[in-house]
Amino acid sequence: MSTQTLKPAATKLYEQDFAAWAEQTARLIRQGRLDEVDLENLAEEVEAMSAGQKHELRSRLRVLLVHLLKWKFQPAKRSGSWKTTIGDQRDELQDLLEQSPSLRVTLGDAIPQVYRRAVRNASLQTGLSPGAFPSECPFSTLQILDDDFLPE
Repeated sequence: MSTQTLKPAATKLYEQDFAAWAEQTARLIRQGRLDEVDLENLAEEVEAMSAGQKHELRSRLRVLLVHLLKWKFQPAKRSGSWKTTIGDQRDELQDLLEQSPSLRVTLGDAIPQVYRRAVRNASLQTGLSPGAFPSECPFSTLQILDDDFLPE
């Protein structure tokens, strides 16, 4: 069977059954049969994995910032649940950053945009106007990740 016949078949498999395509691709790579690998779709999937990690980082950061804002601006309503969420999100962020240290750059770059969304969510959850929160993130990256930091 020629390479030209194999690659369209692999591409068709990708479109019809992703799990089977992924298993076949892994098997071909392990066997060193790289000329049979559907490289275009493989490259797209690898890029999607990176994008997924960046999305997870931003999502966890947003949840963490919302809870830090609620903690700071609604001290009378502080709860163990909020504190647990803050700790859980920090743990998940730390795990993600240990797995992919290059995401630390993404974290610093993401804070301003994610913070704006966190303010919107905190406003909706607390009933406070968005103007009640600082226009820029009042927490440093170190504070955001610090297990012992809770804003007063």
